[in-house]
Amino acid sequence: MTYIDPDAPAGIGGWLQVLCRLLTLWHPVIYGLAVSMAFNAVAVRGRAVAFVIAGRLLVVAIGVGAGVALRNQRAGAPALAKASLALSAAMDIFVYSTPYYPSNRMPGDTPLYIAATVAYYGFWLAYLSRSRRVRNTFE
Repeated sequence: MTYIDPDAPAGIGGWLQVLCRLLTLWHPVIYGLAVSMAFNAVAVRGRAVAFVIAGRLLVVAIGVGAGVALRNQRAGAPALAKASLALSAAMDIFVYSTPYYPSNRMPGDTPLYIAATVAYYGFWLAYLSRSRRVRNTFE
């Protein structure tokens, strides 16, 4: 049994609200912009790009579902959000480290993008695991 601090914040607010908005608004917008630029590469690079686009769409859809579940305070929402963030990190690292998806990164910048991705998703995973607000809202 976990201890719930009655003085700690609860409900959707603070960083939890930021995460909800990122999952439901920002990530789909970024996906749409990235796909609009990569869609023409399907003719040149073939089905591999189409599969990556479809995979990214699935990951973003899971993220939107996780954001909506967090916003509506569903019981399993933190676990779904953690899974969504892990999938998003894995997909971003896959996109950055393979030639299947077009990019206009400078040579040698890929490790920086991967490090930034790990830091971003690592922060949110740590937040979901350690936040008193998340614990008080969902337990």
